[in-house]
Amino acid sequence: MNTERQNKKYEHERQENWVAFLSKSAAESEKSWNILLFLSIFTGIFGGDRFYLGYIGLGMLKLVTLGGVGIWWLVDLILILLGKLRDADGKIVRRPF
Repeated sequence: MNTERQNKKYEHERQENWVAFLSKSAAESEKSWNILLFLSIFTGIFGGDRFYLGYIGLGMLKLVTLGGVGIWWLVDLILILLGKLRDADGKIVRRPF
């Protein structure tokens, strides 16, 4: 009987942890979408948008390749406009509208 109670308690704790994980991963970023869009348009080819999001390595790579010869810059710009880009913590940067 005691083991059954412990199993139920463990199962309940696992479910609570899973819900906390999902709510954390679905949380919105504190980064500003407007600033991100501005940085992407004017400094995106040099990785400014990726640096702002906290992706230092990707920012450096984008800087060295000049935004993947413009293709990576364009893809990032589209993702930002659609509100699908995430910051380094995995939080979505949402559009204000």
